Amino acid sequence: MTAFPRRLLGTACALALMASQALAFDTRARAAFVLDQTTGTVLLAKEADLSLPPASMSKLMTLYIAFEAIRDGRLSMNEELRVSQHAMNYGGSTLFLKAGERVRVEDLLRGIIVLSGNDACAVIAETLSPDGTEAGFARMMTQRAQQLGMTGSTFQNSNGWPSPGHVMSMRDLVLLARHLIEDFPEFYPLFAQKEFLFDEKESQNRYNRNPLLGLGIGADGLKTGHTQEAGYGLVGSAKQGDRRVIFAITGLGSAKARAEESESIVNWAFRQFAEQTVVTQGKSIAQAEIFLGAEDSVGLVSEKDITLLLPVAVPGGLQAEVVYNGPIEAPIKQGQQLAELIISPAGLPETRVPLVAEKDVLAGGFMDRMVTVSKVLLERLQDRNAADDS
Repeated sequence: MTAFPRRLLGTACALALMASQALAFDTRARAAFVLDQTTGTVLLAKEADLSLPPASMSKLMTLYIAFEAIRDGRLSMNEELRVSQHAMNYGGSTLFLKAGERVRVEDLLRGIIVLSGNDACAVIAETLSPDGTEAGFARMMTQRAQQLGMTGSTFQNSNGWPSPGHVMSMRDLVLLARHLIEDFPEFYPLFAQKEFLFDEKESQNRYNRNPLLGLGIGADGLKTGHTQEAGYGLVGSAKQGDRRVIFAITGLGSAKARAEESESIVNWAFRQFAEQTVVTQGKSIAQAEIFLGAEDSVGLVSEKDITLLLPVAVPGGLQAEVVYNGPIEAPIKQGQQLAELIISPAGLPETRVPLVAEKDVLAGGFMDRMVTVSKVLLERLQDRNAADDS
């Protein structure tokens, strides 16, 4: 007998799943991407794949490569690097480095993270570059970004200084932030540092520009950015309890707007969503039809609890359906994957859960099989007669 796709539609009540209608966040940013890192749930995506000038937020890529170099021994925190004339010539936010002086790697990293030093980035870049130039390092940045899955990023320099073709997407920035958090937990606490006095004689640049640090909302990173072309942007992250949210925004009109929008996003992400267990391990979700078996159907269960991040603000239903090709021919083994549960929260990505047989189902004996075949033949005969009558 040929198996055909079967779809068992369900609602929150039918499948014992409870959820809510998602409340959309109407961001003022030109582009934005918000991710719940704990569950991998995308909470907001606005022009998230549009490649835009990232300004100083692209310094995160320089930091990632520097952290990799420290981890594999090509660079050490106490090593002193020479400042080139090229690095010294950078304007904007700098550490006021002088050509010929030597600076510890640790100070350069803090200078990039806390003070957004363009010159500090160039020193790191020239040291790690395959050809000793910042341009060579930028090509390496682009290649490494592609390897990390950042398909919307191309770099022309190490620090985000305005340059044609130097672009990143908000999705890429969040992906990069997630890598920094997960791949380098030993370095990530540096992003929460609110002040770094590198040179007492040049004390006007000493404070972290991240407006979320110190607000008591769990914010601990990562990087601001601003140029006239890019507007004001921020790659931020905050942790409350067991949840961490990472986001990237750009194109705001002022530092004040950036601060307000960033705080609003963090509050929205934590207050409007909560983790809920929607499927319990071993609990029957639906019944799958069996062909030529000792039983007519078998329960479909999940092999593990399924916890999703779902909206909590507005009561409502959660769309769900069980999909399988059936009827399924016996014998069937307990734990054999037979179906898939597709859960579709409004406004959020769907989740697919494999469903397996709740128990063994043996092939039917001679009489069972004869009864089943007789039923199938009778159904076909009835269908044919109905077609003739029409």
